[in-house]
Amino acid sequence: MAIPSDFVEETAEDGAVILHFSGDLSIASMGDLPERLREYVGDVSRLDIAETGYVDTVGAWLVHRTAREMDAEIVGADDEAERLIAAVAGADQATDIRPEPPNPVLRVLNEVGEATTIAFSTLSGLVGFFGAIMIGFFRLLRHPGKIRWNAVIQRFDVVGVRALGIIGLMSFLIGLVIAQQGAVQLRQFGAEVFTVNLVGRLTLRELGVLMTAIMVAGRSGSAFAAQIGTMKLTEEIDAMRTIGVSPIEALVLPRFIAAVFMLPLLGFYASVVAIIGGGLLSWVELDIPPATFFSRIREVVPLTDVYVGLVKAPVFGAIIAITGCYQGMQVKGNAEDVGKRTTAAVVQAIFLVIVLDAFFAVFFTWIGWD
Repeated sequence: MAIPSDFVEETAEDGAVILHFSGDLSIASMGDLPERLREYVGDVSRLDIAETGYVDTVGAWLVHRTAREMDAEIVGADDEAERLIAAVAGADQATDIRPEPPNPVLRVLNEVGEATTIAFSTLSGLVGFFGAIMIGFFRLLRHPGKIRWNAVIQRFDVVGVRALGIIGLMSFLIGLVIAQQGAVQLRQFGAEVFTVNLVGRLTLRELGVLMTAIMVAGRSGSAFAAQIGTMKLTEEIDAMRTIGVSPIEALVLPRFIAAVFMLPLLGFYASVVAIIGGGLLSWVELDIPPATFFSRIREVVPLTDVYVGLVKAPVFGAIIAITGCYQGMQVKGNAEDVGKRTTAAVVQAIFLVIVLDAFFAVFFTWIGWD
């Protein structure tokens, strides 16, 4: 049974004031002792704990704190109490928690190394994820009855049909800008008629598909990452695996198929709308009638430009779907990670699309489609 803690004041023969503690110095027996010690006023020289019983960490801390505040000496402690008091006194030492500033060069090299490691790790993960998608795709080809047509058609609607408005507006304005800037520059050389060539070739070969891919990456790629990431966070994907449903087949493949099939259609649609925008500005500013404009488009734009756009579009769609779904599958921890992975999906998709567009530009020039 715990003995209540207490203390009494005593004056020694040399005139020093001593506080004699008694009872158990433990959290269970302390009572109002801490408050009484704080309210005590006096010039104390020593704290005598020779008559105390059990001393725990809280009691050792109380004695140490009182001795520090009263600038008194602790006497009469047995080995166990002395060890505890020394331990709490060591923990009470102020420490400088500010880290030493790192060398700027080493810090930059460290950040570059970490970014490079993350980049290669992500690239490796994307390649592996693409392999898993291909395995699931060929499995569905062998068993067409397992294809979730409702999910695929719904993705067609979300990725393609509902994006027509924003992509059409963006493409129309891009066509206007290309025609306006081209006309201003070419007018200096009396060659504003070649604005038709600029609008036709640039939109069909490059900007129509590229800007569409960037728009879809920001619109649908982010949605893929957020949707799958939320399902991963709420353990819905784990539940699907538990009941024998493959998340690749149920969640990833419908989005992958929709992106691959809709990007060529959206890219061609964007190119046509951009040409209409360029034709409208040419009609207003250059007095080129629409019939003449579109007749000139047919003459100066080779069919290979259309093929180039249609070849690049499904590859861009695959990249957008893979990065969005992969980042969604990597979500863990908390809801904040969903936002981080969604941002990473958009950034990586746009970066890879631009890199591949540069590769395609060199490749098609090399094979003579220039």
